[in-house]
Amino acid sequence: MVEEKEAQYYSKDFQWEELREEVERDPSLRHHLAPFPSSSPHPSDVDAWRRFHRRHSTGRFFKERRYLLKEFPELVYCDDFTNLLEVGCGNGSTVLPILRAKQNILVYACDCSEEVLEKAKEILATANAVSLEQRFHPFLLDFSVGGFPNWLFCASCQKNSLAKPLNFPSDFKENESTTLNDLSFLREDRCCIGGVDFITLIFTMSAVPLQKMSFVADNCFSVLKPGGLLLFRDYGLYDMTMLRFLPEQRVGCNVYMRSDGTLSYFFSLDIVRDLFLGAGFIEKIRSGFLPEVLLDGRTYEWILLCQQ
Repeated sequence: MVEEKEAQYYSKDFQWEELREEVERDPSLRHHLAPFPSSSPHPSDVDAWRRFHRRHSTGRFFKERRYLLKEFPELVYCDDFTNLLEVGCGNGSTVLPILRAKQNILVYACDCSEEVLEKAKEILATANAVSLEQRFHPFLLDFSVGGFPNWLFCASCQKNSLAKPLNFPSDFKENESTTLNDLSFLREDRCCIGGVDFITLIFTMSAVPLQKMSFVADNCFSVLKPGGLLLFRDYGLYDMTMLRFLPEQRVGCNVYMRSDGTLSYFFSLDIVRDLFLGAGFIEKIRSGFLPEVLLDGRTYEWILLCQQ
C-alpha cells in the first residue's frame, strides 16, 4: 500500500537559485552560459514538428497530464459553462484529462499538424467517456505565424466588449461529432463564440521562435474574455533536459535544437513575466503561492497564472 505521504503532490520543494549556482560552478556546463549573439535569430521549422508528430502517431507517446488539474485548480472549480482554448494541443494529452474532469467545458484546440489533430480526435473518440468528442473542436493553425480565427472572438465583439459567452445547453449538439475546422457548432445568429475563459499553453511556447513569442502572447490576450485566465507551464532554465544538450546543439541563448530538428527554449521567470505582462496580462497570485520552479521528476519547469 502506498503511504499517504508518498502519494501527496509536491510542486514547490525546490529552490531554483541553488540550482543556478550549482550549474555556474560546474566547468562541464560552461557552454550553456557562454554569450550568444543576440542578433542571431534561431531557425524555425514547423515541418520538423509535423515530422515529429508523424513519427509518434502510433501508440500513446505522451501521457495524460492529469497533474494540471492539481496545478491549476481553477479548471476544476469553474461552475459555469466554460470555453477553453488549448494552444498547441498535440495528441490531446492536456485536453483529455480536462474534458474528463469537467462536463461543462468546451475545448477549442489548435496545432500546426493536421495529422496530430486527427490523432487527438481518435484518442478522444476511444476514451470511453460520455460527450468527450462532442466537446472537442480542433482547428489547424500555425499560431506562430497566423492569428486566431475571428470566430473565437471577432474584432467587433472585442471592441464593444458586448459578446456573450456561448450558451452551452442550447448551442451544444450532443449527438454530433466535429471534423477538423468544422464550424457547425457556431449558431447562425452568432458572429463568434464570444472569447474564451481559459487558455492553456502547456509546453508549447518553448517550441516557438523567440522573436515570435510576443506575437503569440498578444494573440492569446486578444481572444481571452475580460477576467479570463491563461495557464502557462513550460521548461525552466537549467532543466535537466537543457543540461544534457551538447555544445553543438545550442543554436541561441537558452535555445537548443534536437537531432530531429525541433527546437526548445528554456525560460527564466523574468522572461516569462515580461512576455505576458508586455501583452497586457496581469500576473495572478494565489493565496500564499508565487509562481516558481517545479521539481517534476527530472525536470524543472515554470508555471504562471495570468489574468486578462
